[in-house]
Amino acid sequence: MKNIMKWLAVLTGFFFSLTAVRAQEENQNVPNGLGKGIVLTVMIPEQQDPFPQGANAYLSNKLVQAAVKNGIAAGPDFGRFFITAQFAMLSKDIIAGPPQQIALNMEVTFYIADYFDQKIYSSVTMNVKGVGTNETKCFINALKSINANSPILAKFMDEGKTKIIDYYKFQCANIIKRANSLASQKQYEEAIYLLTSVPDACGECYDLALANTATIYQQYVDRLCDINFAKAKSAWAAEQNSTGAASAGSYLSQIYPDAKCYAEAQGLYMEIKNKVLDDWKFEMKKWQDGVDLESQRIAAMRDIGVAFGKGQQPTTYILDWVRR
Repeated sequence: MKNIMKWLAVLTGFFFSLTAVRAQEENQNVPNGLGKGIVLTVMIPEQQDPFPQGANAYLSNKLVQAAVKNGIAAGPDFGRFFITAQFAMLSKDIIAGPPQQIALNMEVTFYIADYFDQKIYSSVTMNVKGVGTNETKCFINALKSINANSPILAKFMDEGKTKIIDYYKFQCANIIKRANSLASQKQYEEAIYLLTSVPDACGECYDLALANTATIYQQYVDRLCDINFAKAKSAWAAEQNSTGAASAGSYLSQIYPDAKCYAEAQGLYMEIKNKVLDDWKFEMKKWQDGVDLESQRIAAMRDIGVAFGKGQQPTTYILDWVRR
């Protein structure tokens, strides 16, 4: 039985990941978009009492479902705004067997909130019940009973969505200013992260963010190219063999195809390739033929922002400030 529950948890977690990806794809309804709509981080607090850790994957999946059904993408990637849930036990009864079962009556409160400012944007409480041979199964069955299409959840999501859009509209000038300040300090990844977080639903602010991201992105790829091209040349000059080629290649692989020094980097690439011939299995980054160039650039911008966000993600979420 333990093995069965273990594999159920693994499969549910896998399904959650697929659902999150599909949710974000479905929410990308603007051609060449940057923010691609509002995206919520699914946060499950560590050691949430009385919620059993064995039901975490099921709760994550339910939070994704609730968001997706109401036009908001959700997933594990770290961002400012998040969705979570907390439980309060109302009653616990033992049902005589065989087999003996547990019946739980609980309140579950869903939240949409701002992780950095510690502000709750929307919340809703629902009564749920679950029956099972242990508490983990009780919680899983209770979660299954929650209807993601519920009008109550729809209202909750709409309120959260509206307040998130308002945040970006009122803070737009500060976000742009902060991003450009970071770029002036060569903190390009964080600047791009801030700007790519602006959802397309924010209209004018989104357009400003897109324009500023393009400028900062070019500064970023040019500086990255200068740094890595210099390191690649040094590595190749030190050892003009397969070892030096591998070292140089590790730097050349980080150079974007629209960087100013890309042509020079390609020249070094060809020099190394001609020297080590087939011993060097490496290709530089390049744009995909037949695909809109601007779309590929925007995708690269978003990847930089996502990578920075992942680097800031805490190993555990402390959400003690979230209360009903």
